[in-house]
Amino acid sequence: MPPTPPLAGPGRAVAEGHRAAAHPRCGHCPDDALGDAELISARAALAQGRWQSARSLLLHTGEDWDRRGHRVTVLAREPYAIAWSREWLLAEPGSAGAAGLYALTLVRRALRGKEPPERARDACGSAAALAAADPTPWLGLLLLARHLGTDEEVRDAFAEVRRRHPEHHHAHHLMTARLAETETQGAYELSAFAERSAAEAPADSPLAVLPVVAYNERHRVLAATGRAPAAAAGAGQWADPAARRALSAAFDWWLEWGIEEHPRRHVDLNHLAHATCDAGRYAEAAALFQRIGRHTTEVPWSYPDRDPCEAFRAARHRALGGS
Repeated sequence: MPPTPPLAGPGRAVAEGHRAAAHPRCGHCPDDALGDAELISARAALAQGRWQSARSLLLHTGEDWDRRGHRVTVLAREPYAIAWSREWLLAEPGSAGAAGLYALTLVRRALRGKEPPERARDACGSAAALAAADPTPWLGLLLLARHLGTDEEVRDAFAEVRRRHPEHHHAHHLMTARLAETETQGAYELSAFAERSAAEAPADSPLAVLPVVAYNERHRVLAATGRAPAAAAGAGQWADPAARRALSAAFDWWLEWGIEEHPRRHVDLNHLAHATCDAGRYAEAAALFQRIGRHTTEVPWSYPDRDPCEAFRAARHRALGGS
């Protein structure tokens, strides 16, 4: 099957990620770092050409694969990351950290049309050869394949990520988005994938929220193609009994486990807040907004083609009764 072009609207921006600057005095503008203080510090140093801070950060991250993937993808979004990661790689040619960061910067540039995809793929392959157990270079290939690859390339990259880290959070979210965009006969494969991933993960895994993510992604695609109203509440998807069960199960999981140390926990919190608010479950949404605090994420508030800051503030206002 040929590559599937990204949907109009937020699809490409979501794949790349960025720190929103549309509202400089807004307390809710998304920041991809998601409150990771060490990452924020290393990112600032990298922007100034001090790649040694990124080196130290990744060294101390070790084999915490979800955290490593999160940190490398965020560092790779810095405008000058390509230059400084190349300098680091020249200084330490055998460094898996340098090779991984360089590869992810090329992936980001390829997604923006500023780099040949083949060069990014080759760099990811070189990084993978230096760190056989690290799923991060394969995450780079999955990021690339989600928009520029065939279904087979997407599935192969996802399988390689899972072989190294079966619960990889970011990879499962990318696969969910891709399935939502490519399914032509309803949403069976998307729902089955999300439900199976949640069921097979350990009890404390945030993949328990993936079925809700799948509903949000499905609505994004339907709204972007004119098959559903832009507002999920108007689409009525949360009136479906299966959707309500998925949302209740995900919220109950958060109440019981609420993994505070997971590096991408705010992604799940924002998906849950978005869904509970659209479902009219404002008491639950209020609790989630309180926990989110300032850590807004672009996804899913930008869905289907909205300003994430404005969408977040409006939903928060409804849930918290104007506070």
